[in-house]
Amino acid sequence: MNIVVLDGHTLNPGDLSWEELKALGPCAIYERSAPVEVLKRAAEAQILITNKAPLGREQIRALPKLRYIGVTATGYNIIDVTAAREQRITVTNVPAYGTRSVAQHTFALLLELTQHVGQHSQSVRASAWVRSPDWCFWERPLVELDGLTMGIVGFGRIGRAVGELAEAFGMQVIATVSSRTRELPPNVSSVDLDSLFSAADVVSLHCPLTDATRHLVNAARLARMKPTAFLLNTSRGPLVDEAALAAALNAGQIAGAGLDVLSTEPPRADNPLLAARNCIITPHQAWATRAARARLMSIAVSNVKTFLEGKPQNVVS
Repeated sequence: MNIVVLDGHTLNPGDLSWEELKALGPCAIYERSAPVEVLKRAAEAQILITNKAPLGREQIRALPKLRYIGVTATGYNIIDVTAAREQRITVTNVPAYGTRSVAQHTFALLLELTQHVGQHSQSVRASAWVRSPDWCFWERPLVELDGLTMGIVGFGRIGRAVGELAEAFGMQVIATVSSRTRELPPNVSSVDLDSLFSAADVVSLHCPLTDATRHLVNAARLARMKPTAFLLNTSRGPLVDEAALAAALNAGQIAGAGLDVLSTEPPRADNPLLAARNCIITPHQAWATRAARARLMSIAVSNVKTFLEGKPQNVVS
């Protein structure tokens, strides 16, 4: 079967190999595909691989040869799965490849908010320590995590990993859970969403984006948070009402935010969070350690291979 990769650059900017995928059939790999390029490039494909290039109903119906769509991510809302199912097209995703990397990045954001390592390193390079009258200095309050409460919204794989790290730092962990959540660890307490926002010193988002969770973080919930509390989002940008968060940060209503995702990516220049006070933003990179991308590549290739063998895995359609 003809294989086409629509947007392979973010998965493999050159430090991984496509050879295992190429061994499965004729393979065309594009680094990026603009929406107007998708149909032309996918016209002869039976197998289509996409990371963020969307495939809606009209595109899927315009590709009669297509039998398989592989999403090189866990989230697959870029695909009209219902349309794919109607056309008997198998859709797969890649779950669980980046759990530890995303949890690690979550704490990288938190530690920057509490220790301001980057800011102080820049100050030292700018000779602030050379000019200091004292043997040490700090430009922002430094916050110890031991004894604080970590509130985790969504206690799936990544939420649990973040909880484990929080406990290692001596934090108390509370979490919201769904009906699918496995039994909680003994040191984790289940609370409702509003209680979590009120009680937590750190609120960390790890839930999927659905109609019910869109703008889960809104002005009312931000008003419940402690003025010393931090908000972290390494999940999905639209979970947060960005205008409301920017207003809360600029008013000093909460202490800070660490974000790896925004509602539109790349963001518009007028996104209010880009200029908000005490807001650290990284460019959706929590998933992108080489180790995590290598796992993603391996699972994505395995998904194609098992589909060709008639035993598809990680099917979401």
